[in-house]
Amino acid sequence: MARTSSIRLSGLLCSTALTLITASAALAEDDEVLSLDPIVVKQRDPIGNAADRATAVYVADAEIERAAMGDLKDLFAGIASVSVGGAIPVAQKIFVNGVDMLNLAIQVDGVSQNNRVFHHVSANAFDPGLMKSVRVDPGVAPADAGPQALAGRVVMETIDAGDIIEDGETFGGKARLSYSGNGDTAQGALTLAGRSGGFEILGYAKRATGSNYEDGDGVEVTGTGADLTAGLLKFAYESDQGHRVELSHQQLEDSALRNFRSNFGPSGSLVRYDTTRKVTALRYEFLTGAGMWNPEVVFGFSETDVHAPLYEPSTGVSNTYSAKFQNTFYLSQNNTITAGLDYQEKESSYTNGGLTPDAQENSEILGIFAQARLQPTDRLKLSGGLRYDWQDFTGQDFAQTGTPYTASPSGASGNLSLTYNFTEEFSVRAAYSSVFGGIGLEDNYLFWRAWDYSALRSSRAENIVIGADYDAGNWTLGAEWFDTEIDDVRTFSGAAVTNADFRSKGYNLGATYGWDSGFARFTFSRSKNTWNGNAPSSFDVLDYGTPLGSILALEVQQELPLYNLVVGGAIDAALDYSTGSSEPGLQELEGYEVVSVFAEYTPPAAQNVKIRLGVDNLFDTRYADRATYGGDFAGFTELNEPGRTITLTATMKF
Repeated sequence: MARTSSIRLSGLLCSTALTLITASAALAEDDEVLSLDPIVVKQRDPIGNAADRATAVYVADAEIERAAMGDLKDLFAGIASVSVGGAIPVAQKIFVNGVDMLNLAIQVDGVSQNNRVFHHVSANAFDPGLMKSVRVDPGVAPADAGPQALAGRVVMETIDAGDIIEDGETFGGKARLSYSGNGDTAQGALTLAGRSGGFEILGYAKRATGSNYEDGDGVEVTGTGADLTAGLLKFAYESDQGHRVELSHQQLEDSALRNFRSNFGPSGSLVRYDTTRKVTALRYEFLTGAGMWNPEVVFGFSETDVHAPLYEPSTGVSNTYSAKFQNTFYLSQNNTITAGLDYQEKESSYTNGGLTPDAQENSEILGIFAQARLQPTDRLKLSGGLRYDWQDFTGQDFAQTGTPYTASPSGASGNLSLTYNFTEEFSVRAAYSSVFGGIGLEDNYLFWRAWDYSALRSSRAENIVIGADYDAGNWTLGAEWFDTEIDDVRTFSGAAVTNADFRSKGYNLGATYGWDSGFARFTFSRSKNTWNGNAPSSFDVLDYGTPLGSILALEVQQELPLYNLVVGGAIDAALDYSTGSSEPGLQELEGYEVVSVFAEYTPPAAQNVKIRLGVDNLFDTRYADRATYGGDFAGFTELNEPGRTITLTATMKF
């Protein structure tokens, strides 16, 4: 594959943007056309203007809709600072500013996630088709984000009945069908919702089946066939006074023959990976947006079950029980304090059909917190918070003492964010956090080792983000520098549990331009990892980060009302990158650029129907996403992304 040329890349960016921007005269935007502008989503966030939201990354409506019959790579495709490697849902791993999402607090419908799993499988397998909103708070997270938010957090909310049912109606639904030629992948999804007298019910089901796809060289990539089932069932009641109770359960199952290590390329042998992910949430809210009584209570359970019999009948189960009680005190419209307590119990276990004794680790964390979001002047916004966590950790130390290892570390965390508007158009921002991380659970597929925990210490992270933003007319420009350092992260040497220091730092750039009938968005991110102060390989920083270097993304969308069309395109690219490691056997990561285009048609006689034709990887580039494991090792077989893929999708609302 040819190395990326900056001249060629610039030409691609400019030509793609100009072609689509000039495709139609500017006309009024149709409300049914979903926007690529993340500001539209931010405006729906009740505290979107708070100082701790200044660095937040919102996934745009159009990106969520595009990813509905896709995967997590599609969901974050327009955001260079969020990279997704792994090519197939069961293997996809997410990195934020070069940091593995295992080190962020993850919440779905308010329920804590981040279940530690087998390192060849994704710990964050979610179906984008059931998402209503997705937000990433990179680096600095507020105190109410929950425990172990070492490098930020990710917040996801699933669809409600109100997102499906039209105003004034009591029943509604949405059906999607899609077919992708590369891999002969057929998918179907159905959402049904009803409401009456304050009661709501929503059901969602999705099925995807297919064969192995081919990469850009036309080579079949084994272990990539789709066999996925996902579902969501949600009940809710909302009173006239604003009390809302919501109960939901979602489940995702993936069962298929995969490469021996599912996130590696073909190895000659296949293993059936059976994976199941469950999330159950019970939430009560009374959010008036005023006064001293705005409580929120959440109880939740999430679990990831991986059965991958590599050498023995192996099953790893990791789960999280969580609870949160908080209240928001409105001192005034723009000045609030959110305070409360939260609890997490995580368990990671491994069984192998009785060949050896079952093994497990357990962590319980109780925390108290308070986060103030203030606006002292028209120009200045502040957000600061404190939390204190108590952890009880139980491991296994059979080789040393014959009894489980226990430890009870505790620690304080603090954060401070500020935004200052020099003018209505130009603002600067800065944020800092110091976060108690405690002791993390290990990969349960490594529990065959007789761990020696005697040197284990609790971790702590420091995050700094400094940025500036310019917003005037149709233009929005932004730049930020970030630095995340996590000291005493858990690692191992043989059977000995040890600690190391991980760091990821770099910068992000962004530019958006919107016009009456379209939108263009460009993002660029550069990050660099270190491990104990040295340049690492992707193996060294496994589960903490990955060497990414420079990533860029461009998205363009243009309406053609005269033809009932919306057309667009995207470029996903990575520049050549050398990790700087002197370790033998490493190589420079080669750059790539991938172009995708789409056209979406709404028949005039059926405004509730949309037909979308997309061509991903238009020029049939052979590549593995930069976030996919192993590209820095010479001779390593990565899990390549699909080559040119033509997908036809039909969506009908009723």
